[in-house]
Amino acid sequence: MSHIKHLRWQCRRGAKELDALLCAYLEQSYMNADKAEQAQFIALLRLEDNLLLSYFFAYKTPQTAELKLIVEKVRASVIS
Repeated sequence: MSHIKHLRWQCRRGAKELDALLCAYLEQSYMNADKAEQAQFIALLRLEDNLLLSYFFAYKTPQTAELKLIVEKVRASVIS
């Protein structure tokens, strides 16, 4: 469970919009995701806020298919 606490802390960013997106995915989808998706989410958390903002709100496309998929899943976690 300390792993989830650490991830929750990493989801807290400088922008409330990012906090909402990342925390929603963590709470709703992360535990049910397979190991590959969990790894992609952790990789996503390593990115800088300005890049995350461009992926989520400026709809810029990530360079890898895996990163693009996790960005789409994080976006969907807020809608569902």
